[in-house]
Amino acid sequence: MLKNILHLSFIFLAVLNISKVQAQADYPNKPIRMIVGFPAGGSTDIVGRIVAQKLGERLGQSIIVDNRGGAGGTIGADLASKASPDGYNISIGTTSTHAVAAGAYSKLPYDPIKSFAPISLVAITPYLLVVNPKVPANNLAELIALAKKQPDKMNYASAGNGSTTHLAMEMLKDTAGISVAHIPYKGNAPADLAILSNEVQVLFGSMPALLQNAKSDKVRALAVGTAKRSPALPNIPTVAESGYPGFEAALWLGVLAPAGTPKPIIDRLNKELVSIVATPDFKTMMENNGAEPISNSPDQFAIMIKSEVERYTKVVKAIGIKLD
Repeated sequence: MLKNILHLSFIFLAVLNISKVQAQADYPNKPIRMIVGFPAGGSTDIVGRIVAQKLGERLGQSIIVDNRGGAGGTIGADLASKASPDGYNISIGTTSTHAVAAGAYSKLPYDPIKSFAPISLVAITPYLLVVNPKVPANNLAELIALAKKQPDKMNYASAGNGSTTHLAMEMLKDTAGISVAHIPYKGNAPADLAILSNEVQVLFGSMPALLQNAKSDKVRALAVGTAKRSPALPNIPTVAESGYPGFEAALWLGVLAPAGTPKPIIDRLNKELVSIVATPDFKTMMENNGAEPISNSPDQFAIMIKSEVERYTKVVKAIGIKLD
């Protein structure tokens, strides 16, 4: 009797494994969901939708973008971490959701490292410091002088508590010794609207969401957060060359799947993303939005996330940001 039960168990497991192999070989045979933890119109959404379009074209299936904004992207990241690991759920992870949040929240509902299977980076974008045109500051030095003369008289927007836009401005405040009040929004898009309407006066935002408004002078660009100037705005100096050497703030964006997603699917998606990032068309799309296309292997991406968690946890603790 026991022998028959064991025999049937082996048969069942063999059939199950064959079914899994066949399912992976047929992958994908239905639309894929891409969770973006920020509202439509922000930098993560802009890059995510470009990636979704290009990846869908290569896979022959639709990639449906599912915007789940709030809490600096952590609501969407939490949802993504708990999605079915079947290859039909992927997400856009960022510096905010997978590095800053780990240090800013003591009870983060997901583990940025253990809860995900990294697939590939897709872009890195500078942070751009802008002010509403009514602010009487034409460069970073003038903004710092104004803030010191009128502490807490100006407000700055962020994409939410714990987002990289929050951290970038707090880093600048700490470095320059100024006091500017923080007003968190639910993503880059509403933060951009706030500065356009002069509801807030300052924003250290991600380049894709701000670039066109900066080029049309709807906001005044003062500095970029990366070590080198951005080709998208070559006349705008870096924070480092504006008197604060060593300052650096940038946003990376990559595609991840829930932990447990089969390795053949991860490898297939990585292969397609690496090919997409290398195309002139994708490069042009990224550059038009002030972003730099970049890819890596799943292992390289995993190592990078671990390193970024360690780095930003130190920065968050040094500045004193605590969100729960």
